[in-house]
Amino acid sequence: MNARLEIRRGLLTNGRSPTRHGRIGREVDLPALERKGMSVTATNEPDSMSFEIPGVLWRRDPRAPEVPLVFDSPHSGSEYPEDFRFCCSLDVLRTAEDAYVDELYLAAPELGATLIGAVFPRSYLDPNRAADDLDTMHIDGTWPTPLSPSHRTRAGLGLVRRVARPGIPIYDRKLTAAEVMARVERCHAPYHRVLDEACDRAHRKFGTVWHVNCHSMPSQRSGKKGGRCADFVLGDRDGTTCAPEFTDFVAAVLRGRGYTVRINEMYKGVEIVKRQGRPAANRHSLQIEVDRALYMDQKTLEKTRGFGRLQADITFMIEALKGFASGRLEERTCAAAE
Repeated sequence: MNARLEIRRGLLTNGRSPTRHGRIGREVDLPALERKGMSVTATNEPDSMSFEIPGVLWRRDPRAPEVPLVFDSPHSGSEYPEDFRFCCSLDVLRTAEDAYVDELYLAAPELGATLIGAVFPRSYLDPNRAADDLDTMHIDGTWPTPLSPSHRTRAGLGLVRRVARPGIPIYDRKLTAAEVMARVERCHAPYHRVLDEACDRAHRKFGTVWHVNCHSMPSQRSGKKGGRCADFVLGDRDGTTCAPEFTDFVAAVLRGRGYTVRINEMYKGVEIVKRQGRPAANRHSLQIEVDRALYMDQKTLEKTRGFGRLQADITFMIEALKGFASGRLEERTCAAAE
């Protein structure tokens, strides 16, 4: 591919087009990113501050009284960089996207939360993998630091994917060590830096933070106990990344809207919740997976009529989480005053 590909609402265009997440305004000074050759832009909007690193990520800050809630969508990116040079069909490659998940959570800033999303596709580099989750057998050249490939990398689904689907390779070549390092520096490091900063800032301000890692999952996959996967799967890595009450609250809200919910079945959470979740330090992180069949056609990647209902129900959940967070903060304030 000789030109960067951008997919917006199912349309494919060549070149750069305006982001669908909001306008871009004045430059902001983020020296560490700019030294790496990254263009960082920001917008000034009433009662909010947002910014974007073109081709990498965007962040939308609270537009209502803030609560310590941070949402991120690491796999909904659909801008395919010009140096990707994949050999498989784009239609097949796009099935790896958590398409429209960022839009499902679009109400978060209006309800006082922070929302972050990746612009690059997960098939190019997966921010939900550790930076050392690589296999040197598939890298041309010497990697400068020790690596720790997981079972996902051995299956071709590590930090840099090798397969679009089982049996369908993404590349007809090895990637050079320099290529992979450039992707890590350009995409992985900034994504985690911005997410870390958002969670750290909320924690400093409120003494606690609740983070939700937003995903979608292919439909009709069997769970551990057999049968069709639930509408939602919540992952807290077996209770290690957030307090049980957070997981239980989200499950109860979703079940109250008529959805089936399972916890830690197939999707327990990977690098992002592992990194953000430290419940003993009042830092809670929960992964949410939603069945794609609820809102999109998995073959055409077009939204279905179910999108509107699901988005409304997720907005309801976010509003409920706002009440949850506000209630916990009030309880802490009262306890401190006694």
